[in-house]
Amino acid sequence: MPAHTRSTPEFALRLDGVALGYGEFTVLRDISMEVRAGQVVAIMGGSGSGKTTLLRAATGQLIAQRGTVQAFGQDIAAVDAAGMQSLRKRMGVLFQQGALFTDLNVFENVAFPLREHTRLSEAELTERVLDKLDAVGLRAAAHLKVAEVSGGMARRVALARAVVLEPELILYDEPFAGLDPISMGITARLIRDLADRLGCASVLITHDVQESFAIADQVYLVGQGELKAAGTPQILSQSQDPYVQQFLKGEPDGPVAFQYPETPAFKKWLAQQQGRKA
Repeated sequence: MPAHTRSTPEFALRLDGVALGYGEFTVLRDISMEVRAGQVVAIMGGSGSGKTTLLRAATGQLIAQRGTVQAFGQDIAAVDAAGMQSLRKRMGVLFQQGALFTDLNVFENVAFPLREHTRLSEAELTERVLDKLDAVGLRAAAHLKVAEVSGGMARRVALARAVVLEPELILYDEPFAGLDPISMGITARLIRDLADRLGCASVLITHDVQESFAIADQVYLVGQGELKAAGTPQILSQSQDPYVQQFLKGEPDGPVAFQYPETPAFKKWLAQQQGRKA
């Protein structure tokens, strides 16, 4: 739907004092962040820092151990299954590997959400799909099979599918991973253009500094189980915090440890292994 008819609350996504984890292991603690309509927000951090865990919390796949996660003003932990399904219909997700259906052509991949969730006529559906393909520069590739498009083109097809329902919140999981420099620049521009065109909130789960800083309004940097820094790209670029500087400059030495931290689950597993050897 057009941006001016939306009823999105002030925050499309809001986390307040959130702790997230799996079983006994807490991945992130005391995380607070806000995403408004029309904003592009980058959640950054190294591999294993908990970025994808935040995405799972935003989509209701993971319930917070502490604190609250709100989507469109609703506490995700308090909604029932039907309510969660309704919230997810207001979201779009660009998966890291695209997750395209290989037995469908480009057109049908993008059309899939419309066929599942709307009652559009074929003429209306075709118009909507071709419009979104045109927005990502692939209108003339509608007839191609997934195997016939390049990796960068496949990512753009997945992007068109993510926005075809014109969601109020779009979550991008590593949108620049595996792309060549030109495709990265095109994808970054598309994300910014779609946020401006649709008026939607956009969240990038990424570790790519250059492309993200070029389009983001706000950046959250997570690491070592906590929120390390937050602010505009300019503010983070000027930060003198050792962790922030190490991450932005890609320096091998600094606060970021090479070794994965030991957890209670690992210690329990190790004790079992050592017990077997005795």
